[in-house]
Amino acid sequence: MGVPQAIDALTERANLVRESLQKSQMITDSMVSILGSFDHRLSSLEAAMRPTQVRTLSIRRAQENIDKALKSADVLLGQFDLTRKAEAKILRGPHEDLESYLEAISQLRSIVKFFSSTKCFKSSDGVLNHANTLLSKAIMKLDDEFRQLLSNYSKPVERDRLFECLPSSMRPAVAYSAQQTEGGKNSSSANNSEHQTKSLETAIYTPPTLIPPRLLPLLHDLAEQMVQAGKQDQCIKFYCETRSSVLELSLRKLGVERLSKDDVQKMPLEVLEAKIGNWIHHVKIAVKLLFAAERKVCDQIFNGLNVMKVHCFAEVTADSVLMLFSFGEAIAKSKRSPQKLFGLLDMYEIMHQLQPEVELIFEGKACSEIREAALNLTKRLAHTAQETLGDFEELVEKHATKTTVFDGTVHSLTSYVINYAKFIFDYQSTLKQLYQEFETTGDGSISRLAIVTMRIMQALQSNLDCKSKQYKDPALTYLFLMNNINYMVKSVQQSEGKDLLGDDWVQRHRRIVQQNASQYKRVAWEKIRQTLTVQGLGSSSGSGPGGSDGSNSSGVSRANVKERFKSFNLQFEELHQRQSQWTVPDLELRESLRLAVAEILLPAYRSFIKRFGPLIEHGKNPQKYIRYTSEDLERILGEFFEGKTWNEPKR
Repeated sequence: MGVPQAIDALTERANLVRESLQKSQMITDSMVSILGSFDHRLSSLEAAMRPTQVRTLSIRRAQENIDKALKSADVLLGQFDLTRKAEAKILRGPHEDLESYLEAISQLRSIVKFFSSTKCFKSSDGVLNHANTLLSKAIMKLDDEFRQLLSNYSKPVERDRLFECLPSSMRPAVAYSAQQTEGGKNSSSANNSEHQTKSLETAIYTPPTLIPPRLLPLLHDLAEQMVQAGKQDQCIKFYCETRSSVLELSLRKLGVERLSKDDVQKMPLEVLEAKIGNWIHHVKIAVKLLFAAERKVCDQIFNGLNVMKVHCFAEVTADSVLMLFSFGEAIAKSKRSPQKLFGLLDMYEIMHQLQPEVELIFEGKACSEIREAALNLTKRLAHTAQETLGDFEELVEKHATKTTVFDGTVHSLTSYVINYAKFIFDYQSTLKQLYQEFETTGDGSISRLAIVTMRIMQALQSNLDCKSKQYKDPALTYLFLMNNINYMVKSVQQSEGKDLLGDDWVQRHRRIVQQNASQYKRVAWEKIRQTLTVQGLGSSSGSGPGGSDGSNSSGVSRANVKERFKSFNLQFEELHQRQSQWTVPDLELRESLRLAVAEILLPAYRSFIKRFGPLIEHGKNPQKYIRYTSEDLERILGEFFEGKTWNEPKR
């Protein structure tokens, strides 16, 4: 095929394509025309539908408003119904059903909140005022109910009921009631018995029930409602006044008194000792039973109201604590005397033991003054006890009585001081704690107590030295010192003082006893022993045997021998009469001293009789000169130091 043919074919195909495009354009134009017609129609339809749509939307909105109005009406009607029901409960009062009454108050509070936030209702103000008035009346009734319940069930605890709460081993005997009311005579042992029962401090105490447990939740709910109603101050005031007076009355029934320093000063010693013993029991019972139970009640009633809880407990107990501590303060501030020391130590001891419980029961900032008062009393008792011990040392050293014991026995001052020291030994642990807690010196507590005790012993010894100088007979001086220092040593050895003062002190004073015994033997018996020596017995003329003066072959004069026997007899009888009146109360020391005297006298007497007795026996009236055999002397020496009474005591 040639080129012309190909061009013709291509032209033909191009024409076909052109025709196709023209048809397509026509179709497109036709569709555009049709679609334009639809758009016009739709616009017309939309315009026609718009009023209907507006009406439908209005109807829907109206329906929604109606639903909301119906719901609001239901809520309002519900609030009215709740108000009516709550009002009925409030009008019946809290006595029949307190729980339901409290629910009604909660409902009223919700109603007040609802109408306070809903102001579109025309009568909402009236309903709100009515609800508020009703709520105020309800709270007033609650206040009355709280007061009535608390008053009716707040009763003082009787003393016997408190005793039942003590461990059985610590319940006082029936006689205790007489002691604590009248200061019975047997009460002087109260302190000692208290001191001896330290192990009982771990015994279990059962605090009494002050208010029935079933009422505590109700009182708690009432208090909570009053606080929510803004009646907190009234609630606190009434609670504190009621419980405070009841607690104080419970203490008075127990026997607690509010005493001053002047009251204490006027008391006889035995009454004071009884009151100290009773006070120790009172403090223990008050802290472990009454205050602990009061704290429990307060915590339960004001649970969740922490500020009120601690404040109320502090207010309730403040006056009672001051009344309880007043006696301790009066004792600590009163005029010091040695007789008060061990009462002070007992009081300090119980306060120290109870300090952890005081800290626990009276925890919180509001109770800080009470805790401080307890600690200050403990310190004041400790300080007064230390000063009293110092006063005793000075008193012993300056004891100026001129009355002597004519028989040289243990002086009343010695026995008093040693008995006093024995109590100090018994109170070592208490004094150790006292010095350890309150002393600022570098000495250890035990060494500090030992130093104080040694100074008291030294003061006694110095005073005894002065008293011994009042005797005209030096032998009695040494016997007196021997007796008294021996009494000190034996007493220390047989008590806790041996460990406190130490073996060195004991050994040193034993030597002093022996030194005084030796001095006694020398002074009392040296002169009579000299009458039994050969010295001075020779004949002045030097005549031989059978001489006119009766001399024997050794040149001893019979006359001199007779004179010696007469002198011996006179001195021995005088010693016997005097020293049989003297006393050595310690049996062991008495026998030892008699034996020592016999060892001085009997061998010399036997030797003298054996050697010179024949000169007398062969003469006239030998019994006039040789009055005693050695056996007689031994028997008579056994009568020495018995404290026998003669017509005229001699010193």
